[in-house]
Amino acid sequence: MTENELSSKIIGASIEVHKQLGPGLLESTYEVCLGHELKVLGLEVKQQIPLPVIYKDIKLNAGYRIDMIVENKIIVEIKSVDALAPIHTAQILTYLKLKGLKLRLLINFNEVKVVAGIKRIINGYL
Repeated sequence: MTENELSSKIIGASIEVHKQLGPGLLESTYEVCLGHELKVLGLEVKQQIPLPVIYKDIKLNAGYRIDMIVENKIIVEIKSVDALAPIHTAQILTYLKLKGLKLRLLINFNEVKVVAGIKRIINGYL
């Protein structure tokens, strides 16, 4: 399955979660429910993955965690904030670089319609 096909499935599952729960809950709630929806679709989902930082050729645990990786291809970052900020995009680009993946979805569930809170971010080589 391509990144674009996976991305569509993740967005569809996000819409379903938002339809059921609405805005205003904790990020962890949306993460658990989205993970469940994606697993029901038969997708491999890893959650809360530690992300070490490589500093001067040394791997260091700096406490970073990726919310979700789907099918080892797409990083999903879940937010429940008033508005996405430029720092969220910068964080995602850094995660993509550190993990070596191409595509990341930033999903803010704290929107009247969740599609307004979805940002698709591509590492420069997709």
